[in-house]
Amino acid sequence: MYRSFRAVALTLIWAAGLSGSVHDACAQDRRLPVSAAELRLSYAPIVQRVQPAVVNVYAAKVIQDRNPLLDDPIFRRFFGVPGQQPEQMQRSLGSGVMVDPSGLVVTNVHVIEGADEVKVSLSDKREFEAEIVLKDPRSDLAVLRLKGAHERFPTLDFANSDELMVGDIVLAIGNPFGVGQTVTHGIISALARTQVGITDYQFFIQTDAAINPGNSGGALVDMTGKLAGINTAIFSRSGGSQGIGFAIPANMVRVVVASARGGGKAVKRPWLGARLQAVTPDIAESLGLRLPTGALVAGVVASSPAARAGLKPSDLIVAIDGQAVEDPNAFDYHFATRPIGGSSEIDVQRAGKVVKLTVPLETAPDTGRNEIVLTGRSPLQGAKVANISPAVADELHLDADIEGVVVTDLADGGTAASVGFQKGDIITAVNSQKIARTSDLEKATRESVRVWRITLVRGGQQINVTLGG
Repeated sequence: MYRSFRAVALTLIWAAGLSGSVHDACAQDRRLPVSAAELRLSYAPIVQRVQPAVVNVYAAKVIQDRNPLLDDPIFRRFFGVPGQQPEQMQRSLGSGVMVDPSGLVVTNVHVIEGADEVKVSLSDKREFEAEIVLKDPRSDLAVLRLKGAHERFPTLDFANSDELMVGDIVLAIGNPFGVGQTVTHGIISALARTQVGITDYQFFIQTDAAINPGNSGGALVDMTGKLAGINTAIFSRSGGSQGIGFAIPANMVRVVVASARGGGKAVKRPWLGARLQAVTPDIAESLGLRLPTGALVAGVVASSPAARAGLKPSDLIVAIDGQAVEDPNAFDYHFATRPIGGSSEIDVQRAGKVVKLTVPLETAPDTGRNEIVLTGRSPLQGAKVANISPAVADELHLDADIEGVVVTDLADGGTAASVGFQKGDIITAVNSQKIARTSDLEKATRESVRVWRITLVRGGQQINVTLGG
């Protein structure tokens, strides 16, 4: 399975996010070919070294072949509900990269999402069943472990993706269209692409190396044979490669793999505790900035790491640990790849002066989440909801001080999904009853009523919904 973007136009912003000193140092190591002999050089030695670590991933799930007429209440009333519906096996394919010799494989979440069975095929044609160790939907990365493996497997080392430059040659290795392992080459055509809309962390490597459906989860390799990124999406009007592909940077992959190696079921990332917004040309003019760059602090959560570091509303974040911050997406990515337990230095423009602040790298508190699935016969049946803890607010990009209960997931085929509720909806009232905790919502949805009046907040806008019982 491969994510593609079908559109007439897609506007993307280049925010390099790299300091000038890194650019200068890396540029000295690069040169043009100086002879015909150099033009005949081959990528084969790199391919032979890295290809054994790239695998094919096959996922399968059982689905019921449900007739849409069964959703029609008039049809059900007159003809009843038939017995067990026939089942079908739905299969998807993708790629993966071996990142630990014990048999850990990284791929995309969308390759294995909902799978009942996952198999991994190695470059030597051997096949293993695999278990899902960790899924991180925020980055669209998943880690698998081969079952019954008692050997050491070839792996790829991680490159420092912050040192990549536009124009660097890269190889893409994967399983396009299921034809088998395939190698293509190209260059990095852009860095720090932010308006792609794939994951929470909008910071991608863009490449013109030919990648197609089935390449998802495969390797983007630099000329040292190291993993520069995990291929995850293409921009396409037809569904095939049109020379624009996107990869998750290796530094983000490294964080997810480290959590899996440590036995974690979820990725722990640092929490800032501040709401950031982009700098528009109008805001830049009002602040006296020459260019509309940086991440503007719109709010700070009390007692959060940001508050303790001294960050204030209207501060403009311009760098983190010496790396330039072009927009909030760039900051979020760089901050999310920092290790828990240390600290980061943030450069802030305040009243025309640059102030350096030290922010502790801590996880967001997750006490009182009390996540439940609503099962009562109501429009919210099948919705998973949670209290809004700092961790939940950070995960879903909500204001930490907002009141209500948030929808964190929706069951396929559940009533909540079918009537249009969405992940991130905040339920504030049901039939005039204020909803402050998940227990309030569970109690309210167990009542038997003919009409449901639900108040929710979506995208900062309050919506009043009336639905039949």
